[in-house]
Amino acid sequence: MALRTAVIGGGVVSRSHLSALEENPLVDLVAICDIDTERARQRAREYGIRAYFDAETMFEKASLDWVHVCTPVQTHRDLCLTAIEAGVPVLVEKPATVTVEEIDDIREASDREGVRVSVVHNHLFGVAVREARERIESGDLGDVRGLDVIVTGKTSPDEPNRGEWTFELPGGEFEEGIPHQIYVALALGGYPRDREAVQATTSLYGEYDRPFSYDSLQLQWPTEEEAICSVKLLSGGVPQELLLVHGEETSLAVDLLSQTTVELDRSYDASPVARALSNVDHVLGRVEGTLSNAGAMAKRRLTDDPELERRWDSLAGQLNAEARALLADEPSPVPLEEARWTVALMEAVRESAGARPAPAPVADEVD
Repeated sequence: MALRTAVIGGGVVSRSHLSALEENPLVDLVAICDIDTERARQRAREYGIRAYFDAETMFEKASLDWVHVCTPVQTHRDLCLTAIEAGVPVLVEKPATVTVEEIDDIREASDREGVRVSVVHNHLFGVAVREARERIESGDLGDVRGLDVIVTGKTSPDEPNRGEWTFELPGGEFEEGIPHQIYVALALGGYPRDREAVQATTSLYGEYDRPFSYDSLQLQWPTEEEAICSVKLLSGGVPQELLLVHGEETSLAVDLLSQTTVELDRSYDASPVARALSNVDHVLGRVEGTLSNAGAMAKRRLTDDPELERRWDSLAGQLNAEARALLADEPSPVPLEEARWTVALMEAVRESAGARPAPAPVADEVD
């Protein structure tokens, strides 16, 4: 059985969903819905599917098993509730909602109607993050004492990558990408002990024509196991994406740009020679990871194997995992609690910046 699937929203992010769904044998991509009629028709022609122009009509006529919500975050709550009321399982783009109150509305409706809802946290399905998570869960590192995500060179608030609607967010385009690093820290490091334990700091470094509230942030929280997690994000500058996992026995330094992992399992401060070995271990780890990745990429090109594609394309990987779970009636690989904490931490960021949630975009801005 293949899941009859539709996508709501024909903008930038929906193209990735449409392409991944089209290639997945577990899915029968049948429809696209967008209030922009020409855009809906264009996407429908590209993928050989049916175009709809409002969600209610699509749910009434398309006989769906699964729907993907790929619209601006301000519209997610209402579209998810509409899908739940129609009895159609939902995968909604990140972040799930603007506020915790909105995601609680979705969770309540999901529980009441028995309709599953999951959220796109696709970076968890990238090769390097998957490896780090497996090492943590296996106990190889010992107890995790801390975890840091550090990303610089992020998109500035005034770059319209996703569309003009992002300018309604307090952090603009910069804010649109923040959830990725937050949910990685939550999934690998642990949820906050409680909301009051979360510390958020923001700043506005750049100068912009629009009244953005922040373009840099740092989050920190203790988990229930008393590990310390932190997320530091800066717009502009030299791009770096680092994931540092500090275990009692072994630590990991993961370069998310190159998708390589360095294992640090010895003391490097005992002597000058030991300190030199730190450089050796970093170099060897990067070289080994780079060679392994290069070999896998070459195999992908030579074999055109869709399973390899899903392994290396994080979104395709999550969609495949979600489809398998849905068909087997198993829990989603991304729990709603993780998505809820992501939204809660986004709220903490906005509170630090003195910003209020953005209003819903007007009709012609829906992406």
